[in-house]
Amino acid sequence: MASRPVIAFLTGGYSGEAVISYNSAVTIENNLDHDRYEVYKIDITPEGWYYRSPAGEPIEIDKNDFSLTVDGQKIRFDAVLIGIHGTPGEDGKLQGYFDMLGLPYTSCDAATSALTFNKRYTVAVAAFAGISVAKSLHLFKHQPVPAAEIRAQLQLPVFVKPNNGGSSIGMSKVSAAEDLEAALEKAFREDDQVLVEEFISGREVTVGVFRNKGTITLLPFTEIVSKKEFFDYEAKYTAGMSEEITPAPIDSFMQEKIAAAAEKVYRVFNCSGIVRIDFIFNAEKGEPYMLEINTVPGQSEASIVPQQVRAKGWTLTDFYTALVEEALSHK
Repeated sequence: MASRPVIAFLTGGYSGEAVISYNSAVTIENNLDHDRYEVYKIDITPEGWYYRSPAGEPIEIDKNDFSLTVDGQKIRFDAVLIGIHGTPGEDGKLQGYFDMLGLPYTSCDAATSALTFNKRYTVAVAAFAGISVAKSLHLFKHQPVPAAEIRAQLQLPVFVKPNNGGSSIGMSKVSAAEDLEAALEKAFREDDQVLVEEFISGREVTVGVFRNKGTITLLPFTEIVSKKEFFDYEAKYTAGMSEEITPAPIDSFMQEKIAAAAEKVYRVFNCSGIVRIDFIFNAEKGEPYMLEINTVPGQSEASIVPQQVRAKGWTLTDFYTALVEEALSHK
């Protein structure tokens, strides 16, 4: 029998989002096809990159060639499954490292990951390609812009959010002018760059998109109905704070518009692996507005992508196998 492909499954990370990576890791590990692949889970932390042996012994990765030595045997990997939310797994840093080593991986490449991690650059490129996005301003900590100047350029209400990262940490919706300053301070505590974006009314719909045997494939859509004013960190990660309806109860017109936009986004940004693209569908204009692209979407049991995979009639094992096989095909 031919030996199984050897897969490095990465979890952890260097940011506050590591906790979400560990939640995702449980689902991924439980649903990877261990008969088909030889899987080594590697925890990437600021303290070091480690694999834990079945006996619990931490074995450090050799970063020179991303290999492991277990019981005197050197293990080299055929592909990498990236399950790290935040830096360095979602922002292109690890992707660039693996590109230099010639190791294929399951996520977007270094350029796409770095670009989409920056919310402002993402919407700028999308707008340039003719994809509808909200009007926004990009602010830098070292170049303060008075709140009055922001109000002169954007209509309230606005969303104020850290420009890099995900999970909606540090995000606020501002409806009253006097609340803008505090919202900016909150966002700047999380990041040196902040995005201020006009609010677009409509229904929030998100869709997982991936390549399966080279073909761009859309998962069933999810409509997000937040119990809070918007889908913030609490609404996203607290049970009962938002309702996620999969498949989304939307008509064929809306379905076709969002599907066309999602496929266009995937192509324009040269995505690979699974990404989740968030839209607001504005009924007045009959258009989906792209909010952001998540290149390492959550994979915990309750996360949106696993919900969509099940709604498609696939098992998560089918899904992770498709992602790994797609990466292996680029070896």
